[in-house]
Amino acid sequence: MSVYDIVFSPTGGTQKVADLFIRSFCGESRHIDLSDFEKDFSELSFQEEDICIVAVPSFGGRVPAVAASRLGRMQGKGAGAILIAVYGNRDYEDTLVEMQDVLEGAGFSVIAGIAAVAEHSIMRQFASGRPDEQDEKEIAGFAEAVRSKIESDRGACGLTLPGSRPYREYHVIPMRPQANKDCIQCGLCAGVCPAGAIPKSDPSETDADKCISCMRCVCVCPQKARSVSKVLLAAGSMKLKKACGGYKRNELFL
Repeated sequence: MSVYDIVFSPTGGTQKVADLFIRSFCGESRHIDLSDFEKDFSELSFQEEDICIVAVPSFGGRVPAVAASRLGRMQGKGAGAILIAVYGNRDYEDTLVEMQDVLEGAGFSVIAGIAAVAEHSIMRQFASGRPDEQDEKEIAGFAEAVRSKIESDRGACGLTLPGSRPYREYHVIPMRPQANKDCIQCGLCAGVCPAGAIPKSDPSETDADKCISCMRCVCVCPQKARSVSKVLLAAGSMKLKKACGGYKRNELFL
């Protein structure tokens, strides 16, 4: 049996949650980066005895479209899948059920699911410091329970995950990072953009039609030269203040 972590984590929050689970589930795994724009994911093929820990952030209550497309091109061949949907303290809505549909459509067998909270990737005041110590204990305990289930009975028939079909309409937060005068055109952002929205020939530009507002370019820029509009950021913060307030607990499905 091989264990894989298949993760779409533009700013690192989703990877943190996945790492907490992996640490207690198996200690180590083979990493597959779903944000790799140049990788041919149709070449990935698994075996029935394999376990895949699949983690994505919730974008507007849905699986990021580029991540869903890449997962759907894989060949599951009966491999077990543990789903992790990570959200910034608002709601994950249809993310888990969409993950389940995409992965089962690709031939995976869904074993368990987690909806976990992490710091919001754009408005970092929401869920600041998450995952925290309590999250770590909770996720670690659930990882052990999932491992026990697999060891005793791999079957995952009848797992019901929350969400609606048809899914809610897919929207990303309309905040496209732009480069300022401090950009030195090093090209780092262009090389790691999950959507291929930053041309390598001119890294100071952003293709608004391709950009998914994932904020990876903002996160990796060594010059801190990429940012979103402060006006839009303030407006978005006010809009989400009520929905993202309070302490939301992780939800576990086995």
